[in-house]
Amino acid sequence: MNHSYIRWFSDLGMADLPTVGGKNASLGEMFRELTSEGIQVPAGFALTADAYRLFLREAKLDHTVAELLGGIDTRNIEELRRRGQLIRHAILAAELPLILVAKITEAYTEMAGEKTGLPSVAVRSSATAEDLPDASFAGQQESYLNVQGTYALLDACKRCFASLFKDRAISYRVDKGFDHLKVALSVGVQHMVRSDLASSGVIFTIDTETGFRDAVLINAAYGLGENVVQGTVNPDEYCVFKPTLKAGFKPILQKRVGTKEFKLIFDQGGGKMVKNVPVPAGDRAKFAITDEEILQLARWACRIEDHYSKRRGQPTPMDIEWAKDGLTGDLYILQARPETVQSRKDVDVIESYTLKERSAPIITGRSVGEKIAGGPVRVIKSAQLLGQFRDGEVLVTDKTDPDWEPIMKKAAAIVTNRGGRTCHAAIVSRELGVPAIVGTEHGTERLKDGQVVTVSCAEGDTGFVYDGKLAFDVRRTNLKTLGRPRTKVMMNVGNPEEAFALSFIPNDGVGLAREEFIITSTIKIHPLALLDYDRLADAEVKRQIDALTIGYADKPRYFVEKLAQGAAMIAAAFYPKDVILRLSDFKTNEYANLIGGRAYEPAEENPMIGFRGASRYYHPRYREGFALECQAVRKVREEMGLTNLKVMIPFCRTVEEGRKVLLEMAKHGVTRDVRGLEVYMMCEIPSNVILADEFAEIFDGFSIGSNDLTQLILGVDRDSEIVAPIFDERNPAVKKMIAQAIAACRARGRKIGICGQAPSDYPEFAQFLVEQGIDSISLNPDTVLKTTAAILKKEQAVQPKGSFHETVPALRH
Repeated sequence: MNHSYIRWFSDLGMADLPTVGGKNASLGEMFRELTSEGIQVPAGFALTADAYRLFLREAKLDHTVAELLGGIDTRNIEELRRRGQLIRHAILAAELPLILVAKITEAYTEMAGEKTGLPSVAVRSSATAEDLPDASFAGQQESYLNVQGTYALLDACKRCFASLFKDRAISYRVDKGFDHLKVALSVGVQHMVRSDLASSGVIFTIDTETGFRDAVLINAAYGLGENVVQGTVNPDEYCVFKPTLKAGFKPILQKRVGTKEFKLIFDQGGGKMVKNVPVPAGDRAKFAITDEEILQLARWACRIEDHYSKRRGQPTPMDIEWAKDGLTGDLYILQARPETVQSRKDVDVIESYTLKERSAPIITGRSVGEKIAGGPVRVIKSAQLLGQFRDGEVLVTDKTDPDWEPIMKKAAAIVTNRGGRTCHAAIVSRELGVPAIVGTEHGTERLKDGQVVTVSCAEGDTGFVYDGKLAFDVRRTNLKTLGRPRTKVMMNVGNPEEAFALSFIPNDGVGLAREEFIITSTIKIHPLALLDYDRLADAEVKRQIDALTIGYADKPRYFVEKLAQGAAMIAAAFYPKDVILRLSDFKTNEYANLIGGRAYEPAEENPMIGFRGASRYYHPRYREGFALECQAVRKVREEMGLTNLKVMIPFCRTVEEGRKVLLEMAKHGVTRDVRGLEVYMMCEIPSNVILADEFAEIFDGFSIGSNDLTQLILGVDRDSEIVAPIFDERNPAVKKMIAQAIAACRARGRKIGICGQAPSDYPEFAQFLVEQGIDSISLNPDTVLKTTAAILKKEQAVQPKGSFHETVPALRH
């Protein structure tokens, strides 16, 4: 066999990239090096770049290409379309050289082996300049699925050749400075995985929005994988934490069920090879793969990343396609290539966008990138109307594919009805640095041509389209210029969706992770209503619970899993630094506002000093709800392996109450010193300061809650606007109590920090705390850099009184 035209995957590796392109070289590399480790890659062969060049030469198409593409202006959409179409038609009209027909037919027959009949194959394009460090040609050329029969295979190979001259591919090469005739095309022919009967999707070994490198992001939908890649459906999304996965734990940090409206399947009767069909409503509400399959894919992804990183001599996050065979139940890796956007991001410069004003959000979806942009809306409903688009407009459409790339680069922002974080619109938007919101479902209906909007991707995983052009700030900080203070600077984090992005701000961990945010924004249901689900009489409450807990027959499990996932996202983002999770601290009126909550909460005149915090945890009215919180903590620490998660008890009035809470936690397996667990206490009641010695006997550390402490020292209801002017953490009485608490902890060898608002609002208050020798200061994220500078200045001017970290180095911290 002449190996210059046909190469089997088993004979290929990354060194063959000039011959078979990035996709086929990578398939060969994995087939040859990783199948022995249990990673399954479908077998096949590659038609080489030599074969493509032979075809162009014999059909005299090289002259046609040079003539039609010489001096082309890719911003002239109509001219780009006309010339590309002429080249493609010429390629499809030409005959393949007889030697290529013979070699392809011979290899295809050999693929069948001893089986009766010719196999169904996937025919994929692989450009020879694909996936270089400065270019990603992925997705620009065509793939053909469920190709069966020699004639169909030969036709698909020729169509792949023609796709090298799609409008988007021509435009991309011009932008990147590639010579059209120096980029060749190899074709991969690979056994079809019957994911039409199961599911498939995409994996990234880096968080696609923030560049956080310890996450594996998996998208999944039913049927063949093109729907996920092209953004035809809103897929499931799963996030797995690499470090503890590699240590043998099961750290699924997040699971989001996608709408998965369609699935791409084999077309058994019509003239097409594949077709899209609707997915039944019941299946849409289910996850496309099991937890064990999520973990298996994540393990394979880590192994693939490790292989390529070792081979390239540097960390190499990967972009991987996978499929599950519905006949055998086996998982397969279909292709893998280096990720080319986030992995090249400058991590020494933090760029943060912040809205200065807000209006009513018109629509939401999944945010892509972390920027904000605005402009007039342009709704484009089909590729034939691309010529209507103008520079600086907000592109709104159902979904994009590579044909849309010439106008995407002109857009201020992009909004799509369909697609997840790994769809075409998301990938190209990241590469272009354009903010995008995908999967809005109704963007093309709710947004109108000419309407001025602001697209915000700076508020976590959820992206917002606001009415009007809103003002925003952009702040850029060079981290190389910042020093680190002796005092630990931690962060207050509520929203798990922001945790990966916030982890890049210089920090020493999280001093306050709030359960309340996770419960109100994600869970939304009172825990006792979930426990009592079968006995609920209120039909409307049951309806709301059913809508939120789709996929959970065990309703309390919904609370445990969602709370665990939220806490785990934060713990993973800052791993292995301490993350201190404050257990629920709702007031009774806030609990009552949760779905089903009014049936369980008393009406109190002053909930601020009522049935809240520690008093709830052991009380018969809430004890069973607290048990679910404990189960979530155990899941994070024991199942996911995130032992950097610590817990904190709020509003603990007496030492005896503290002991009762610790006993209640122990009943549910949450015990101090098990796997290094530390239990802290909020220091926010005068009794906590006065009896600091006694509290220090039962807790590992204190965190000052300056808001409640100020309220109770000064006798000010901070919910009352009448006496609000008296509320000031800088009052001498408050400062004296805080100084006393810090001194007591230092004397007893206990950690003490602060997570209250005061040091975030007043840099001089942070400097006062440094003078007192506090161990850590936990700040709102937007004040960390500013307050760190103030702390450094104070530390340089004044030697602190001595901190716990200096005086008791043997204890954990």
